[in-house]
Amino acid sequence: MSSAPDLSQFIKAYDVRGLVGSQLTDEVVEALGAGFVDEIGAAGLEVMVGHDMRDSSPGFVAAFARGAQARGAHVVNLGLCSTDESYFASGRFEAPAAMFTASHNPAAYNGIKFSRAGAQGISLATGLAGIRDRAQAYLEAGVVPAVAAPGGYSDRDVLADYAAYLRSLVDLSAVRPLRVVVDAGNGMGGMTVPAVLGTAAGLAPLPLTIVPLYFELDGAFPNHEANPLEPANLVDLQAAVLEHRADLGLAFDGDADRCFVIDELGQPVTPSAVAAIVAKREIERARANGAIGDIHVIHNLITSRSVPETIEAAGGIPVRTQVGHSLIKDRMRETGAIFGGEHSAHYYFRDFWGADNGMLAAMHLISQFGEYDGPLSRLAAEFTPYSSSGELNSTVTDVPAAYTRIVEAFAGRGEFDELDGLTVSGAADDGFWWFNVRPSNTEPLLRLNAEAATPATMALVRDEVLALIRG
Repeated sequence: MSSAPDLSQFIKAYDVRGLVGSQLTDEVVEALGAGFVDEIGAAGLEVMVGHDMRDSSPGFVAAFARGAQARGAHVVNLGLCSTDESYFASGRFEAPAAMFTASHNPAAYNGIKFSRAGAQGISLATGLAGIRDRAQAYLEAGVVPAVAAPGGYSDRDVLADYAAYLRSLVDLSAVRPLRVVVDAGNGMGGMTVPAVLGTAAGLAPLPLTIVPLYFELDGAFPNHEANPLEPANLVDLQAAVLEHRADLGLAFDGDADRCFVIDELGQPVTPSAVAAIVAKREIERARANGAIGDIHVIHNLITSRSVPETIEAAGGIPVRTQVGHSLIKDRMRETGAIFGGEHSAHYYFRDFWGADNGMLAAMHLISQFGEYDGPLSRLAAEFTPYSSSGELNSTVTDVPAAYTRIVEAFAGRGEFDELDGLTVSGAADDGFWWFNVRPSNTEPLLRLNAEAATPATMALVRDEVLALIRG
C-alpha cells in the first residue's frame, strides 16, 4: 500500500502551495520537477528555476533540479529572484520556468509557480493536472528513473538585465524629484527595488529618494506578513509615509509580483485607480508608437466601473473577464491586449510577455505622478470617482442557500450576469450600483464586492447583500 501524499490536496488551480515538511518535502518536489519536464516536453531544453527568500527554498530548488535533470532537462538556477524576474527569464530566454515561492503566505508555506516558455502560465486546465499526476505516479513508484541522457546544471543571474529591461519600458529619468517609502515586507522587493529604482544593478541614478522599510530578506517575516491585501500589514508603511513626508509609498508582497500604493496622506490608492492610470498610459504609448486599429485592455469584472470608462475614453476597447491570473493571461494572448488589471493588484503587460509585474505598474504610476502638478491623493481621486466596498468575505455554511436568497431578493431590481459568480447591476436616484458575489473555490466563503455612484447607495447595497449572505 503506497504511503505517497495526495498531491491534489495542495496543488491548486494555478500553482502549488503547501506546508513545508508535511506536504512539501524534498521527495515531493523532486517528483514535481520530473513531472514538469515530462509534461511540457523539456528534455534536452533549458528550464529556469528561481526562488524567494524562504528558508526552505534553496533545498527545494536542489530537489527540483534532481528530478528535472533526471528526466533530461538542463536546469538553470536563477538563485534568489522575484516571481516577475522568473517570468522575465522565461520570456527573454524562451524557456519554461519554475518559481519557488508561497507569495504572501506565512513562513510555514512554500510553493511553485510554473510557466511554459515565454512566461505562459500553467493552470490545472493547461498542464498543471498533468504535472501533478505524473509526479504522483513517481511518488507511488518510489523512484524517478533517469533518462539515457540526463540534463546539466548551471547558474545565471538575470537581475541586472531584468532591471535594465524595465527601465527601457518606462523612462523615469526626467520625473520631478520624489520621496518614496517602500515596504518590502522582508520579501524579494528588498532585492529588486534597489536594482530597478536605485543603482544596485549598475544603472544610472533616478530622481527618487527611496526610504526602505524591511528590505532585509527574511522568510520568517519578522515584522509583518508580506501580504499588503491585509490592512494591518500596511500600517507601518502608512506611518512611515507621514513621518518622512513622502510623496507616496509602495508595498510589495513576498515574491514582489504585486504592488500596493499609499498616497501622501497615508491612504491606500485602490488597485482599480492604478489599473486605470496604467491602462490610459499604455493606450497612449501604443498610439504614439504607431498602433492602428483596435487596442484591447483587460479588466476583471470586479474592478471599478471607472476602469472600462477610462479605457474607452483613451480610445481603447475594454475586455471584461473572470477573476484569476491564468484566465487573464489566456485572454491577453487571445485578444492581443496591451495591458490587464485586477482588483487584487496584479497588472499584466503585453511588453512583459503577458505576465504580471507589480514593479512595472509602480513605475508607470511614478512616471504619471512625476509629471503631475499636485499630490498623489488628488491624482488618485481623478481615477476613483465612485464608492467601493472592497472585497468582503463571509463564512457561510450553506453557500447555495445564501446565493438563492440573493437571487430572490434582487429579482426584478437589476440586470443579472453569471460570468463569474453572480453580478447584479441596477440604477438608483443618485446613479448606478452593482455588486458581485463569488463562492470561494477552496473554502466555505462568499466574496462580496459592491460599487455605486455615491457612498450612500453603495452602503445600502452592501449592507443588504451582506445581510442576505449571512442569513
